[in-house]
Amino acid sequence: MLLLHRAVVLRLQQACRLKSIPSRIYIQACSTNDSFRPQYPSLTFSGDNSSTRGWKVMGTLLGLGAVLAYQDHRCRAAQESTRIYTKEEVSSHTSPETGIWVTLGSEVFDVTEFVDLHPGGPSKLMLAAGGPLEPFWALYAVHNQSHVRELLAQYKIGELNPEDKVAPTVETSDPYADDPVRHPALKVNSQRPFNAEPPPELLTENYITPNPIFFTRNHLPVPNLDPDTYRLHIVGAPGGQSLSLSLDDLHNFPKYEITVTLQCAGNRRSEMTQVKEVKGLEWRTGAISTARWAGARLCDVLAQAGHQLCETEAHVCFEGLDSDPTGTAYGASIPLARAMDPEAEVLLAYEMNGQPLPRDHGFPVRVVVPGVVGARHVKWLGRVSVQPEESYSHWQRRDYKGFSPSVDWDTVDFDSAPSIQELPIQSAITEPRDGETVESGEMTIKGYAWSGGGRAVIRVDVSLDGGLTWQVAKLDGEEQRPRKAWAWRLWQLQAPVPAGQKELNIVCKAVDDGYNVQPDTVAPIWNLRGVLSNAWHRVHVFVAP
Repeated sequence: MLLLHRAVVLRLQQACRLKSIPSRIYIQACSTNDSFRPQYPSLTFSGDNSSTRGWKVMGTLLGLGAVLAYQDHRCRAAQESTRIYTKEEVSSHTSPETGIWVTLGSEVFDVTEFVDLHPGGPSKLMLAAGGPLEPFWALYAVHNQSHVRELLAQYKIGELNPEDKVAPTVETSDPYADDPVRHPALKVNSQRPFNAEPPPELLTENYITPNPIFFTRNHLPVPNLDPDTYRLHIVGAPGGQSLSLSLDDLHNFPKYEITVTLQCAGNRRSEMTQVKEVKGLEWRTGAISTARWAGARLCDVLAQAGHQLCETEAHVCFEGLDSDPTGTAYGASIPLARAMDPEAEVLLAYEMNGQPLPRDHGFPVRVVVPGVVGARHVKWLGRVSVQPEESYSHWQRRDYKGFSPSVDWDTVDFDSAPSIQELPIQSAITEPRDGETVESGEMTIKGYAWSGGGRAVIRVDVSLDGGLTWQVAKLDGEEQRPRKAWAWRLWQLQAPVPAGQKELNIVCKAVDDGYNVQPDTVAPIWNLRGVLSNAWHRVHVFVAP
């Protein structure tokens, strides 16, 4: 059609001896802007053949008119055929069978044919299936470039219904109504309270976990605290002085920064459920993340309140500002000896990865206890005291304890077991995923490894045949300090797929500098709360023919 139009314009130029007619007329015909409406020239004729030439010009004009009329019809049809979709419609397209749709701004795209071509791999793009791209582009800024947008434009199929942009109303009586917005990539284990983990393929994409996909463990509604009126109450020692610290007061203490991995006691609980039912959230391998934390050392703050190490046993008790309808706050405690030890590097943190703490992660202040189970890293910290016994909080006395596989809910005695503090050696495979099909040739296996108490990971062994033979993985990430290995090691192994194999049973196990190693099976470490799940991690994959 464009070639036909150009031929018509050329004939008109020759007949009328016009120097030019704007070639943009083809595009202008679709414009709704009056300034772009085509201007038709007036025609004059001279010479004896003016009548004949006039008829030729008239015919040319009629041809041009037909072209313009057809193009105008096409433009109007295109405008009228712009499809409008609801978010609910988009969210139902999440597989090759239904089509894979995503949104960017108000536009809707069908990227089904592009998924396998995605440079980051199909699994990354599939995380956004049925929803917006913006949260994922925020994690990977490389997408926010003109050529990427031009590529995406090829897959546009319509627009979002404008009414869907209106934020839904919530009942003010709902204690969770004011919870923050979360990243859509998180795999939700419970909405109220909110608990979620990053998908494995994102978990080990970076050594430092981006704030939006850091695993979230909440026990109660998230408080919305005003940093200007916030006060942290430190109960003074006998003869000392209690403190009421503002956020600015905490900033006046020397600032320390450390990289620390946090792991929930229930990480990998879903594997214990496969042995026998347990009570707890079905965490997979993602209830663990790593961040760069900054704040004041707890030992410095306690010293200013007059506290010091004592010969008798003592505990530092923390109370959060999150509470249930009865006013009961989340609480936990750690031994005073750990809290007062500068080498233990316990922080009253107010920054996470160079930013103020996100609300889900304790804004404005939380405790960070390196090498210790996540349950003791109390968020939205409101009160700190030193007591002769550990915290009387339910989560210290009646939860987060390990028991024999023979103990059930009829025979359990929580007072008979110590509270979990340091966690055992742990590792898991994040790529490939369980049930995935891998190509023959060479494959890459990735994962993480970490041990509690500052013990360094010295080796990760990987097997492709269920544990019959082993290969040593390459350790990545920051070098670990002796007795201060607070953060995980990411690892990977590149290995040939054994010839003729249709399936692979991939296994990993880690060893720390105390030569502690993971147990080979889950059953001997099963417990009724499903905590401390650290058996060899296993992934079963298929090999493409």
